[in-house]
Amino acid sequence: QVHLVESGGGSVQAGGSLRLSCEASGYTDSRFCMAWFRQAPGKEREGVASIRSSDGNTRYADAVKGRFTISTDNAKNTLYLHMNSLKPEDTAMYYCAGYVGVSCYTLIPGRYEYWGQGTQVTVSS
Repeated sequence: QVHLVESGGGSVQAGGSLRLSCEASGYTDSRFCMAWFRQAPGKEREGVASIRSSDGNTRYADAVKGRFTISTDNAKNTLYLHMNSLKPEDTAMYYCAGYVGVSCYTLIPGRYEYWGQGTQVTVSS
């Protein structure tokens, strides 16, 4: 069974940086797609960035392009989200998610089968 555990959230002032981590275990298929999602209070869960672990192919939501970077350390089975130039509107619970797939291009939450418990990111102005 696949387990995903996030860490690294916290509070930061606008313009600051944070790095989120997601430790994955229990999957053996190299065609494992992983992504970061976020959900702010009263809003729907939205995709932030996705990555295909086999070749590092990535996709980003327009709201975070140029500020966030998704990456993996396959040796450590860990997914990262480097967040720079944070804005108050980035405040949300951040989740990592995964599924076995090919393109790994989707940022639709319903496509992802496995989810972590989430880590809170709060950005103050």
